[in-house]
Amino acid sequence: MSRIWRSGVLTIVLVLVFGGVRAAEAQMQMQMSPGWQWQTTGNVFAGANYQYRKFTDFHALESQNWVMLAVQRPWAGGDLQLTSMLSFEPFTFKKIGSPQVFQTGETFEGVPLIDYQHPHDLFTNLGTWYSHTFAEYRVLMNAALVGAPALGPQPFMHRPSAAENPQAPLSHHSLDSTHISPGVLTVAVSRDAFGLETSWFRGREPDERRTDLDLGALDSWSVRGHWKLAAWDAQVSGAHITNPEITEPGRDVARLTASVGYHRAGEIDTAVSVAWGQNREAHGNLNAFLFESNTSWLDRNYLYSRAEIATKDILNAGGYDPPGFLAPHQLSRIAAFTLGYTRDVNSGMRARVGIGGDVTTYYVPDNLKENYGGPVSLHLFVRVRFPAKDPMAGMNH
Repeated sequence: MSRIWRSGVLTIVLVLVFGGVRAAEAQMQMQMSPGWQWQTTGNVFAGANYQYRKFTDFHALESQNWVMLAVQRPWAGGDLQLTSMLSFEPFTFKKIGSPQVFQTGETFEGVPLIDYQHPHDLFTNLGTWYSHTFAEYRVLMNAALVGAPALGPQPFMHRPSAAENPQAPLSHHSLDSTHISPGVLTVAVSRDAFGLETSWFRGREPDERRTDLDLGALDSWSVRGHWKLAAWDAQVSGAHITNPEITEPGRDVARLTASVGYHRAGEIDTAVSVAWGQNREAHGNLNAFLFESNTSWLDRNYLYSRAEIATKDILNAGGYDPPGFLAPHQLSRIAAFTLGYTRDVNSGMRARVGIGGDVTTYYVPDNLKENYGGPVSLHLFVRVRFPAKDPMAGMNH
């Protein structure tokens, strides 16, 4: 019960903090040099999470959340931007994480997490960007204590197609899990609609201490080509990730991804994403396929969906094999389909408050039916978004 009260109080505090940041932003802009531009954005889900599966039901009162602050100004003939992003999930989740059937990735008490989505770290972005235009080319450089390398599509919490869904995709660790990498250097060159990026970063997943910075050697690399024109965007990327999982020492992963997104704003706002990711691991190639959509109308109704097929190592996750020996692993191909609806209950320009819910059903492969049966997931939540419209359009992130 104490955790329930703590989560509820902290969620209220988050709402007040975000509102205070927005109120203070105008005052800061009046006091600072006219060259500076301050922008803040945040998203808070607070509600009930119920996961039904054979033998075991999971349930939690929790909050998924993040807040971002960015400041930008012209500098040395280009544009300089400083960004910071915090998530309070280390305090609004159980220590083990958010219950989610078939979710995998990272650890708890030294054991691979299964059926839980880990809390995101308190510091999810701390970095600086600098861009400069030379003739027809734009050069962009990024250095971050915590950030996202040039790999995969836009992280799920920032994708318009996933903006109303509180749950991380099952394909998260095949597509965009590196969005919280401890140490990132990126160089990018773009011309018109096309761009090419490369990053050096630390490949190890964040550890279980969610409030510190897991700094270390930059031992991994990635390359991404992207295209953006009007409502469309696409990317193809690949990476060599050094020793990402602490439970499988010495096991590097090659990751390939491709995605296409569409986002049209108007009286009917439509966002769609299609993505593929593949982790090439010692025990085989693990593929994941994702479809997401989010449609809003009358400026207050949101219908969202997600469909996924993901190959996961659930039955034999973790463990160390002696040198020269590789134990066989049973891989499981899982499918999930989510349908949800949110309705805004206010029309304020500072924030959007909505009430929503969703249901997820699953395809269970034969090798997991004995343990899982026919699972179902349910969410009921209040969503608070700051500001009412996304202010980050046009900023580098």
